[in-house]
Amino acid sequence: MVMFLFLVVALAVVVAAVTLAVVGGGETGPLPEAAPERLQDPLPYDRPVHRADVEALRFPLAARGYRMADVDDALGRLGAELAERDARIADLESALAGAQAAAHGTHASHASHVSMEKPAQEDQ
Repeated sequence: MVMFLFLVVALAVVVAAVTLAVVGGGETGPLPEAAPERLQDPLPYDRPVHRADVEALRFPLAARGYRMADVDDALGRLGAELAERDARIADLESALAGAQAAAHGTHASHASHVSMEKPAQEDQ
């Protein structure tokens, strides 16, 4: 029984000494605050985002998963890029439809002009 009490007291002393050393004791003071891990490889700002950029994107781990600010920034950037590309695609499709309509209109007017000339030539 005496040995058990001695071990309990020794354990308490060791735990207290370690706690004091970590919290505020010792020559150097308390442990320095760990710098929060930040996103090391953000999406490029000097060019459009490519598929390889998204595949290479890795978020640093935080206490409860990922840092919400890093994920929100990346998703916001990807959303803006997708909206810009969608607008560009819509503009190009509209221009293509206009060009095709103009080409069909020119072709149709040329064909009707040619068909009107043929009967006139046959009558002579």
